Amino acid sequence: MKAMTSEKTTLVRARVPFKRLQKAERILSKLGMKPSDAINMLMAQVELYQGLPFNVSLHKEPLLSADGQAEAWTEALGEY
Repeated sequence: MKAMTSEKTTLVRARVPFKRLQKAERILSKLGMKPSDAINMLMAQVELYQGLPFNVSLHKEPLLSADGQAEAWTEALGEY
């Protein structure tokens, strides 16, 4: 029988506003996750994308109107 090897881990510390953490913990709990699980998922996405998995910009993108959202939905996923 082959022995299981565990990957080395490290401790990451971050300062976040207390209320933000409380709100996030409530949501994550409903998902069956802890904050460390979410952070680990974020790090995996950073590794995969070789950057943040979302756009970070000083330029505000305009919000789509309801019709624009419906059109984008239809283009991406087909008729509802």
